Amino acid sequence: MGIQISEVAARRIKMLMEKQQMTEGGLRVGVKGGGCSGLSYTFSWERQARLGDEVIEGPDGIKIFVDRKSLIYLNGTVLDYDTSLLSKGFIFQNPNAKSTCGCGSSFQV
Repeated sequence: MGIQISEVAARRIKMLMEKQQMTEGGLRVGVKGGGCSGLSYTFSWERQARLGDEVIEGPDGIKIFVDRKSLIYLNGTVLDYDTSLLSKGFIFQNPNAKSTCGCGSSFQV
């Protein structure tokens, strides 16, 4: 099942990579303990995948890298990008989250 990347998120990732002059690599997404709901989402830029990563390719060849532990919590998730004036940013539509915090950056399973 993996993770799906929306077209809007893919365009944003591509734009941010170009801004940082990254011609290869992608966005690492993950999960770590913490946040107001128990688990929080993490983001970082990577030039290449790490050993054991799941490499997910989205629209326009955009890649995201996910470690196996995080994939357990993110399986079936859609990575999207909110373009509203009040809350711009990447958002996870995560079917595994039983509850989320008000800002959407942490969740509970």
